[in-house]
Amino acid sequence: MDYARRQRDPTKHMVGLVFVVAVHLLVIYALVTGLGRQMFQIIKKPMSATIIEEIKPPPPPPPPPKKLDTPPPPPPKIETFVPLPDTAVVTESAGPTITVVQPEPPPPKPVVVEAPPPPPPPKPAVRKGIVRLSGDDPVYPRQALRANIEKGLVLARVMIDEKGNVTDVIIVSSQPPKVFDQAVIDALKEWKFKPEGEKYVGEIEIAFKMQ
Repeated sequence: MDYARRQRDPTKHMVGLVFVVAVHLLVIYALVTGLGRQMFQIIKKPMSATIIEEIKPPPPPPPPPKKLDTPPPPPPKIETFVPLPDTAVVTESAGPTITVVQPEPPPPKPVVVEAPPPPPPPKPAVRKGIVRLSGDDPVYPRQALRANIEKGLVLARVMIDEKGNVTDVIIVSSQPPKVFDQAVIDALKEWKFKPEGEKYVGEIEIAFKMQ
C-alpha cells in the first residue's frame, strides 16, 4: 500500500476523532465537578518569594593591645620599730598550784665486772743432767731381743714433785720408735731424785745396747 492510500484510510481518521472527543469530554467533566475551579484557585494563589541574604563572615578580631612598659614596683617601706615603755605586768593569783611529785626512778643496778682469770702458771723449765738417787736401769725388752735389735735411744721427760718422786713420764723421741718406750716408762717411774721443795721437770736420755 502506497502513502496516498494510507492517508485516505478511514480507520486512521477514526482514531484521531475518538481521541479529540475524549479530551473534550474530560474537560467538560472537570468543569461540571468543580475540579477546574480548584485548579484555578491553586494557580490563582499568590506566590511568596523570600530573599536569602548572603551569610557574611565574622569580622576579624581586633589586634591585641600593645603592652605598656610598667614601671618597677616601689621598694617596700621599712617600718621602724619603736620599743614600748616597760610596764609592770600584774598577774592575778590563780589560787594554789598543784604540784605533781614524780617518784624517783630506782637507782641503776651496779655493774659487776668479773675479774679476768689469772694467767696460767708458767711452764717449768726443763732441767737436763739431773742425777737419780735410787732406781734400777730399764730392762732390755724381749721384743727387741727377738727382733735382733742391737741398740736404741730414748729421750724422756719426768715430772718430779716436791719430795723428789716421779709423778709422770713423757716420751719425747725414740729410735727405733715404740720399741723401748714401755721399758723406759716402767723404770723411770721407780726412780728417786733430790727433793727441792718444789716441782720441776727433768729430761733424761737413755741408750740401749745389746751385750
